[in-house]
Amino acid sequence: MCIFVIMKVLPFKIPKPEFDALIFQEDNAITFFDKLHQHEEIQVSLILEGDGTLIVGDTINYYKSNDVLVIGSNLPHVFKNDINASRNSHMLTLFFTKNSFGKDFFDLEELKETSIFFKRSTHGFRVTSHKKKIKDLFLQLKEASKLKRFILLLELLQIISKANYHSLSSFIYNKTYTDIEGTRMRNVFEYTMENYNSTIYLETIAEVANMTKNAFCKYFKRRTNKTYIQFLNELRIEHACKLLLSQRDLPIIEIAEQTGFNNLSNFNRQFKKLKNLSPLEFKKS
Repeated sequence: MCIFVIMKVLPFKIPKPEFDALIFQEDNAITFFDKLHQHEEIQVSLILEGDGTLIVGDTINYYKSNDVLVIGSNLPHVFKNDINASRNSHMLTLFFTKNSFGKDFFDLEELKETSIFFKRSTHGFRVTSHKKKIKDLFLQLKEASKLKRFILLLELLQIISKANYHSLSSFIYNKTYTDIEGTRMRNVFEYTMENYNSTIYLETIAEVANMTKNAFCKYFKRRTNKTYIQFLNELRIEHACKLLLSQRDLPIIEIAEQTGFNNLSNFNRQFKKLKNLSPLEFKKS
């Protein structure tokens, strides 16, 4: 259940509460909200528990406990929990916009050092250093007053702006999706994440999008800068990587089958294309 809810999540929209500039939310449930969506607010999240697939923009990532994630304004994303890996999913999040505290607030000389945070947030990023400090500040948010939360946000922005990071997405579609487009892409992503380990024909996924095959291929490429088959293979390879690391006794040919590849040679070829290593080299390294 969501312990602290002050917004209703709709496909690609989060209505902004009338009098709140900064939103704190705690999600503590079996799964996170797993529908592809975007919102005006920048999202800064700490994963306390849980792991799974995270799609941001055009890129497939994984999230796990103790990850600190920043997702930019109107950046489409979806969390897909791996319910087999964890019995619970627990996340603390701050939502705000660059203009939440006034149009020119973050342009003040005293806050100029946070500009790098907003630049990086455009593509989303994972914080890879200073994570203990960030976690300690996040844990204070639960019992903090609204004023204290604002002060904690500024502290977090200062630390995150100086921290090492890894971008979550490489391509950003420069238009905000309409509700119809959002529903279409959400359905495509959901179907793919549920069925990646089976054969997915272009005709089938085009039907999910309620489009002809040719129209869907052009539509998907324009919005993600990659073909649907590229996206599907990336999703399969990321799952294969997880299996290679978590189930080290599982034969590679079985991992290929479990992730939707019909033959081992194609699996090896696609894996090396994306990771610059063979599956066996990746497992050993």
